[in-house]
Amino acid sequence: MALTAADRIREGDRLALARLITLIENDDENYQEVMDALYPYTGNAYIIGITGPPGSGKSTLVNCLAKDLKKNAEYSSGKIGIIAVDPTSPFSGGALLGDRIRMHAHTSDPNIFIRSMASRGALGGIALATDNVALAMDAAGYDPIIIETVGAGQAEVEIANLAHTTIVVEAPGLGDDVQAAKAGLLEIADILVVNKSDNQKADNTAASLERMLALGEELKEKSFGSHWKIPVLKTSAIDCTGITELTEKIYSHHRYLHESGGWDKCDLVRLSKQINELLRASLFKNWQEQLDQKSFNALMVQVMHHQVSPHQAAQILLKHNR
Repeated sequence: MALTAADRIREGDRLALARLITLIENDDENYQEVMDALYPYTGNAYIIGITGPPGSGKSTLVNCLAKDLKKNAEYSSGKIGIIAVDPTSPFSGGALLGDRIRMHAHTSDPNIFIRSMASRGALGGIALATDNVALAMDAAGYDPIIIETVGAGQAEVEIANLAHTTIVVEAPGLGDDVQAAKAGLLEIADILVVNKSDNQKADNTAASLERMLALGEELKEKSFGSHWKIPVLKTSAIDCTGITELTEKIYSHHRYLHESGGWDKCDLVRLSKQINELLRASLFKNWQEQLDQKSFNALMVQVMHHQVSPHQAAQILLKHNR
């Protein structure tokens, strides 16, 4: 009996997994049947999100972290999945996918699977297909799975809805303390990392982050009682300094999630978000299929001549397409 694509992926066929991911990225109608077959075998992988501003050294840090995580037999399957999301050009639609270059040391390792993905305009620092790619890697036995976001600034916080543990990477000299304090990135961090710790300003950056966290911790303790204390660690990804300490904190958070019930909450948030996105996409597709293009064009002329507002136009379209 011939093996199905789902069977081959579960047995560790990297080529079958790569082909499925390509179908997912292209939103090919054939991928969903395979994903449905794989879904009962998911839910095992520990998902670690890496985010932070450009230039903080995220890709080089992931390169070091993958080697250290693979050695941790207590928590790791020995097979590491890496999803690296690169920004897409708003003009050409292309992406450099340069993370493959930075992680070239792992390309020949059969136990590390790296997939670079273009963001394709998705907001929040991750590609729209990332959820399904992580599920496919999970079913293939990769655990943990590291997801590195685009890292385009303060708004790239969607990774917190996908990862069990979110690591925010900062670096000295990328901005003033006030800028870091107001960044939404700090609010989603489970672990804060000051990379490029050989820089003379690294100690000051770490101290500033700790002071900011201390202010927030006091408010949280008054409202919620005890909770996870966000650590601030210093690393240098060039020579992998501080990576062992980072791995220890990652698995401390892993234990905390299981002991506190946070693991199930993370999964519930991720799956609810995925279902909402699928519903939104399906409803919009159905709405577009029922849309009368001639009426739409006529309405657009009225909007262009400021006879009808965009809000009024949207209400008219919704009413006529019910």
